[in-house]
Amino acid sequence: MTLLTLTSASELDRVAPSYQFHEVHRTTVRATPDRTYRAIKEVTASEILFFRELTWLRRFGRRGPESILNAPARRPLLDVATRTSFITLADSPREIVVGTVVIAPPHAPRATPINADQFAALAAQGGHALATMNFVVTSRADGTCDVSTETRVFATDESARRRFAAYWRLINLGSAFIRLMWLRAIKRRAEAECT
Repeated sequence: MTLLTLTSASELDRVAPSYQFHEVHRTTVRATPDRTYRAIKEVTASEILFFRELTWLRRFGRRGPESILNAPARRPLLDVATRTSFITLADSPREIVVGTVVIAPPHAPRATPINADQFAALAAQGGHALATMNFVVTSRADGTCDVSTETRVFATDESARRRFAAYWRLINLGSAFIRLMWLRAIKRRAEAECT
């Protein structure tokens, strides 16, 4: 099992220093860091190109309860995520980190941790795959900023790693496309506030 471990440089590095799977995307936004961070928190599912269609495919067309995969069109997507299956692991003026359990041990109840300590404790238990995602706003000298998003997944044992790897092969391209379109929606919203 290939495991990457980083030294802490960001909130994501602090809460998810080890992982086997990840993706990173970034864009430059012609808006202030404050406006951009606000846009991150306010973007809705309807603003993200093909979000609802791709998540419909990912849940195999099943309706299901409200979640990030079945988000109301006009509610901020991060709010939907953190009210349903994700928890906020860090939130500062430049970075927000959320996390969720994507794989639990077979036949075990799949409970959502309610705080960062409970989430971290799962990293020591076998059979789990824990996903974390952040958005980071970095100021530029010209008054604009860069926004990046990184997703990391840590499988706590080989069995969970194999199970998640199969899932990752199925969803990786769609996941990457959603992240790129999410950044595009953030950029559009933040820059629209400047006009």
